[in-house]
Amino acid sequence: MKNIERVRWRCRRGLLELDIVLGRFVERHYATLNEAELNSFDVLLDMPDNPLWDMIAGRLEAPGEHQALLEKIRAS
Repeated sequence: MKNIERVRWRCRRGLLELDIVLGRFVERHYATLNEAELNSFDVLLDMPDNPLWDMIAGRLEAPGEHQALLEKIRAS
């Protein structure tokens, strides 16, 4: 598993909404993610803030491989 501190740092974003949602998700669920979910989360964290927020908010459709993880993020 990746260093949780590094993941927390990567969750610090320019949009406060992302900081809150991603930080909450990491605290509650990161330790239970499987390898595919960890890889998907890594890809999502590489995205620019606005498209990522639009996907989390449901305003932009995410690629299919990220849908399940985005649902978990929205629910946290």
